[in-house]
Amino acid sequence: MSFAAARTFILGNARLLDRRRFAFRFEDGGAADVVTALRPYQNADGGFGNALEPDLRGPESEPVPLEHALQTLDEVGDFDAQIVQRSCDWLSTVTTESGGIPFVLPGVVDSPHAPWWVPTGKPSLNPTAGIAGLLHKHDVKHPWLSAATTYCWDALSESVGDLGPDDAISVLGFLEYAPDRERALEAFERVAERILADLVVLDPSATGYVKTPLDFAPHPDRLAARLFDDTTIARHLDVVTSRQEDDGGWPISWEPPSAAAVPEWRGFVTFKSLELLDNYGRLRRDG
Repeated sequence: MSFAAARTFILGNARLLDRRRFAFRFEDGGAADVVTALRPYQNADGGFGNALEPDLRGPESEPVPLEHALQTLDEVGDFDAQIVQRSCDWLSTVTTESGGIPFVLPGVVDSPHAPWWVPTGKPSLNPTAGIAGLLHKHDVKHPWLSAATTYCWDALSESVGDLGPDDAISVLGFLEYAPDRERALEAFERVAERILADLVVLDPSATGYVKTPLDFAPHPDRLAARLFDDTTIARHLDVVTSRQEDDGGWPISWEPPSAAAVPEWRGFVTFKSLELLDNYGRLRRDG
C-alpha cells in the first residue's frame, strides 16, 4: 500500500471537502478549513444537499447528506453550533408523527440520483438513529432529538429482524452514544445477533456491495469490535490494503448515477480506507 500514491490520488481527484479532511487527519490541516468547505452544502432551509451524498445529485435537502455533514463535524472535533442547530430545525420539518425521519424524501425524484433512493414516506432508523447518536455524543439540546430518541427505542423494541446492513450501522451509531447505557447495551445484544446471523460478510474475498466486520467496527473502540476476533479483523484489513489501485485510489463497489460521482466517491472511499487503516494501526506513511 502506498500512502504517497493515495495522497496524489486524493489531491488529483477528490472534492475540496475530502482534500481538507485528508489534510486535517494526516497533514496538520485545520478543522476550520474542513467546516468552511462543508458550509456550501447546507441549504437556506438548514438541511444538506448539493451532492454532499454523491448518489444524490440535486440541490434539495435530504436526511442522509445531513448525517454525512454531522459525521464530518464530529470527525474534526468541531460540532459547529450554528450548523447543527439549523440542521435540527430542518429535521423538525421532515419528521413523521412517530418522531423518525424517512430515508429519502419525495423531492429526490426531481434530480438525478441512484435508483435505490426510493421515497416511501415511512420513518426509518437509517438515518434517524445515526443522526440522533451523533447529537447525543455532543450533548446537543433540541426538541427534535427527544422525539427521535423515543422513535429509535420504540423501533428497536419491536423487532430487529427487519434491519438491513446499513440500518444496523446507523443503529450502532445510536447505541454507541444513547444516554441510557443499560438499555443501549441490552439492545446491542439483540442487534449483534442480527448482524452475525444475517448481515455481516466474513469472507474477505467477497465482492460487490457487502458489509464486512470493518463496516460495523471501523475503529477498535466501537461496540461492534467485540463481535470479531483479531484474526478476522486482520484478514479484512489485509484486503483493504490490497485493494488500492494503480492510480493510488480505492475502487467503489456500486454504480454511481453520473460520471462526476465516480471521482467524488473514489476520493471519499480512498480517504475512508486510509482512515480505517490508521484507526487499526496499519497505515504506513513512508511508502
